Amino acid sequence: MADERTERRLAAILAADVVGYSRLMGADEVGTLAALKAHRREVIEPAIAGHRGRIVKTTGDGLLVEFASAVDAVTCAMAVQTQMDEREGDGGSKITFRIGINVGDIIVDREDIFGDGVNVAARVENECEPGGVYLSGNAFEQVRGKTVFAFDDLGERSLKNIDRPVRLYAVRPAGSAPQASLARAWSAEFLPSLDKPSIAVLPFQNMSGDSEQEYFADGIVEDIITALSHFKSLFVIARNSSFAYKGKAIDIKQIGRELGVRYVLEGSVRKAGGRLRITGQLIEAATGAHLWADKFDGEIGDVFDLQDRVTSRVAGVIAPKIEQNEIQRASRKPTGNLEAYDYYLRALASINQSTKAANENALRMLRKAVELDPQFAVAIAWIGGCYNQRKSQGWIVDPENDSLEAVRAARRALEVGRDDSTVLAASAFTQAFFAGEITLAMSLIDRATQLNPNQAFAWALSGWIRIYQGDPDAAIEHFFRALKLSPLDSNSLLSLAGMAFAHFFAQRDEEAQRWADQGVAESPNNLVTLRILTAALASGGQMERARASAARLMALNPDEKISTVPIMSLLQKSRDRERLQEFLGLAGIPK
Repeated sequence: MADERTERRLAAILAADVVGYSRLMGADEVGTLAALKAHRREVIEPAIAGHRGRIVKTTGDGLLVEFASAVDAVTCAMAVQTQMDEREGDGGSKITFRIGINVGDIIVDREDIFGDGVNVAARVENECEPGGVYLSGNAFEQVRGKTVFAFDDLGERSLKNIDRPVRLYAVRPAGSAPQASLARAWSAEFLPSLDKPSIAVLPFQNMSGDSEQEYFADGIVEDIITALSHFKSLFVIARNSSFAYKGKAIDIKQIGRELGVRYVLEGSVRKAGGRLRITGQLIEAATGAHLWADKFDGEIGDVFDLQDRVTSRVAGVIAPKIEQNEIQRASRKPTGNLEAYDYYLRALASINQSTKAANENALRMLRKAVELDPQFAVAIAWIGGCYNQRKSQGWIVDPENDSLEAVRAARRALEVGRDDSTVLAASAFTQAFFAGEITLAMSLIDRATQLNPNQAFAWALSGWIRIYQGDPDAAIEHFFRALKLSPLDSNSLLSLAGMAFAHFFAQRDEEAQRWADQGVAESPNNLVTLRILTAALASGGQMERARASAARLMALNPDEKISTVPIMSLLQKSRDRERLQEFLGLAGIPK
């Protein structure tokens, strides 16, 4: 046999694929294929040729490209992503690529290439966020200082079937802000450990063809999350973090990394006439393997039964040791009246908008729900929650009446729903916020977190009650727990502002300012975060920024005065009241 020498060379390898390709094909096979071919013909192939690359192979949704230069590979990748973003816009079914680049030794076999250099490139691409470009450490060393791009060090990652950690870098245009992943800069600290089964339930797709029914699909997911969260053997990501992915191109493996979960449940809801179909599939996040899939059909009036069946099946797959009676207990619904339940779901959708008009609409919806079912405890409790939101944001018109209505709702909710963790948490905070019943609130909120240790909302409210009590370190622990349960929560402002206040009262001004800045970035017009940012800046000696923050606060709320700041009357420790008064006054807030 002739002595054949294996051909090797050093090369820059680019691996790319389409995010959520199977989902796109399932939704529109012909349209997806046509769009993908057009993108390859008009964007990808010209960019590769223009940067002296060679397409080694293509698959249904991806391609492998070889470059002699890492600089050419990176420049080509960024050109492709920029053009794709311009072509596709923000549509929910957009085709989005992710690209990974590595420099390494490859084996050449005719037109194909193999070896560690190729394998690492493929694994780097697998780690990449949708629409992004990631480099291995080897590739970064070859392009450092040689391009117009900026690079964010993402740290070392353990890649599948690669026997060593690989440092990754994200590429972005020079002068742009670092590309935040869906997980916020602070959220990595709060990801759950995988010492017990963990799950995220993603928003179900509304297949009804009616955008007005979106709230209904969301409500079904919320009830499934609530039921699963009662299982102490499961770690369940809170609703608002799961819903951060609503309307986005979904990559299950990336979601698993960002939320720190083993399992992801996704599905759809189709409501047509009097019929309802719920489909669901359970996926192992790390591998993308489908563990279970099923569909559930029934009448609209059977919606609660359908929810129970989905929840029971999912729990049975993930936590087979959970006894059936526990599943049934956790799946009990807050009302048997479907019309009342419909109003309740609409109200929740409004509350989450956090505007005065939406707050008023939510209050109307909740009152209608309670008219239909006077025993609907969680709806009654959320009436108090609407008043809490009004007070904190300066929307109250009649303080005396609103206070009476809020406390009345909290007490009534407790009469009919004392074993519901949401009722306990919301009512506890209302009792503290409007009636100053801190001791009672502590007792109620502790019972809420015992009943449902997976409820981020309850842990966040518990943190606030600890602030009122004068125990900032305990408050910080509870806010950490809330953020860990819901690292991408659209309502994380509750915990961010709480962390800022807790650190401020513990006289850690830099930490207080850091958390307050995060809160203001999340919601620039929120009065609570602006108040603590103003005080923290003044306490830290940053008077120019403190006065600017105070001016913005008073522009948003012309009636702003130190004496009427809602938290002031709730603080049980005189030292806390005096500290807040001192620095708000120093920044220019009138007494």
